[in-house]
Amino acid sequence: QVQLVESGGGLVQAGGSLTLSCLASGNIFRFNAMRWYRQAPGKQRELVATITSGGYTNYADSVKGRFTISRNNAKNTVYLQMNSLKPEDTAIYYCNANNANNYWGQGTQVTVSS
Repeated sequence: QVQLVESGGGLVQAGGSLTLSCLASGNIFRFNAMRWYRQAPGKQRELVATITSGGYTNYADSVKGRFTISRNNAKNTVYLQMNSLKPEDTAIYYCNANNANNYWGQGTQVTVSS
C-alpha cells in the first residue's frame, strides 16, 4: 500500500516562502508522475505542479515563476518550494502520485496572511 505524507505547511505572511515535502513509502521511480494539488475553501481542487519520472516539470499559470517542484529519489521525497506567496495561495496542499493507480496524501494547510 502506497502512503504519501505531506509536511511543511503553516502560516506565513504575504511575500514569504514555504517548502512542502511529500514523503512516499517506497521508491518514487515507480510513479509516472508526482503532483501537487491544492484546494481552497469553497473551490475545486486544482493542479499546481507536476514532475515526471524523467524530471519534466509543469506548473499552473498562477504559480509559474514563484513555485518550484523537485524530487530527491534517494529520499523518496518530492518538494514544492513556494516563494512570493500571496493570500490567494491559501489552501490545503495535497501530494499525488500515479502509475496504474492514483494515490493521495492527507494534505497540509498553507495559510498566507495579507
